[in-house]
Amino acid sequence: MKFRAEIDIMPHANLLDPQGKAVSSSMGNLGLSEITNVRIGKHIQLHVEAENKDVANAKVEEACKKLLCNQIVESFSFTLVEA
Repeated sequence: MKFRAEIDIMPHANLLDPQGKAVSSSMGNLGLSEITNVRIGKHIQLHVEAENKDVANAKVEEACKKLLCNQIVESFSFTLVEA
């Protein structure tokens, strides 16, 4: 079976996000002062071939933990759908 994973990786909420802070500061200059607390992360889409959804789920989680996400400063979440 083939599955598509949509992965979101974000900096931990208690850590400084310099890129998000810069974007937040710029919102006022664009006349969008009501937008605040911007956080910038990554969105990753990948395909995985596996026997079933549980195996695919385990493979995506392993990829996130070992390569895609630095768990010291980031957290991840993902959805998995049949492709």
